[in-house]
Amino acid sequence: MIKDKKNIGDETNFSSPFRGLGGKSWLKGLLLLLAGLFLGWLFFHSTDKKNDKQQTTETKKQIWTCSMDPQIRKDKDGKCPICGMDLIPLKQSEAKVDSNVVHFSKEAAELANVTTSIVSYQKPTKEVRLYGKVQADERLLQNQVAHIGGRVDKLFVNFTGEPVRKGQLLALIYSPELITAQQELIEAAKSKKTQPEIYDAAMQKLMQWMLTENQIVQIEKSGKVKTNFEVYSNTSGIVTAKRVNTGDHVSEGSVLFDIANLTNIWVLFDAYESDLPFLQVGNTISFGLQALPGTNFSANIQFIDPVIDPVNRVAKVRVEINNTNGKLKPEMFATGVVKANLNEFKNKLVIPRSAVLWTGKRSIVYVKQSADEGVNFKMREIELGPMLGNSYVVLGGLKEGEEIVTDGTFSVDAAAQLAGKPSMMNQ
Repeated sequence: MIKDKKNIGDETNFSSPFRGLGGKSWLKGLLLLLAGLFLGWLFFHSTDKKNDKQQTTETKKQIWTCSMDPQIRKDKDGKCPICGMDLIPLKQSEAKVDSNVVHFSKEAAELANVTTSIVSYQKPTKEVRLYGKVQADERLLQNQVAHIGGRVDKLFVNFTGEPVRKGQLLALIYSPELITAQQELIEAAKSKKTQPEIYDAAMQKLMQWMLTENQIVQIEKSGKVKTNFEVYSNTSGIVTAKRVNTGDHVSEGSVLFDIANLTNIWVLFDAYESDLPFLQVGNTISFGLQALPGTNFSANIQFIDPVIDPVNRVAKVRVEINNTNGKLKPEMFATGVVKANLNEFKNKLVIPRSAVLWTGKRSIVYVKQSADEGVNFKMREIELGPMLGNSYVVLGGLKEGEEIVTDGTFSVDAAAQLAGKPSMMNQ
């Protein structure tokens, strides 16, 4: 019976999974199995824990914003409190980059038409654009007056714009005073040897009324009194105003005609206060006229008005130009450009005007940063000098050789606002 039991016991032992192995081999297999189970549990348990932790972190970091009002930041989705639009998840880069950098893929930069240029030193030249009108030279304006009172019997110039030449007969004036003065001269001439003082006084009276010495001699020789006094033009030019008509009574000194000599004219430009520091007497102005397209003129500044017009807040800038051909006419509109060299800003950085976003208090640009993929831009505040037409002088904030956005600046700034980065609207 004992033998049989051993046999059963032996059969039981030989039915083990490690049947046929020695005692040490069986123990080694068991230990390997336990080690494998432990390593598998450790690996998969830590990975699940890491994934759970990452999902929890992402959930905590997820921010919701509004596409129309990017300043809105919420930790969950919903409606925008300003415009009522659905909030959208704010994309956050997983790469370890500067948190203030705006990232663009190459495709996105091309679609937004973003272009860059390298900052360099340039010779600053400011273009000052001026607007004005052609005017008659004030020094060549003449008023043709009546030197004696009387009645206008006849006009030989009858309309505004009529050309006249110096010495041309303009009008005839009947004057009782002139008749009396001529009679006095004729009587005084009879006794001029015995009473030369009376004769000289009669002559001086007529000469004060602008009768020439020739006219006086003729009156004396003929012994006849002239009933009409001739008015001759004292200049050549164009009649710009006709102030009397035939039959009008005029007094001594009354203006009969305004005459302007247009062989030399002025062009008066309006210069705003901000433009005056860049203008000097002697600067060359290139200008054109709306009435003469394709024709360019050039002249030097002769005068800058020292007084600002209190209504228009401008000062007059005057140039003079020869007009013997008569092409330029008063009141024509003119557009001029002055290129002023800014020697005080020599060897300064100059950047395109399109690169600058100006908020009223700050001037910012976007500087290109290095990136493994795509392109990065970072906002930078700069100090601007004077504007040079389509560019600015930079006084501080940039260095030579840096690359900045020159086109598409608003697109980059909009992307910065949507991403919650520093931008034109927020610091």
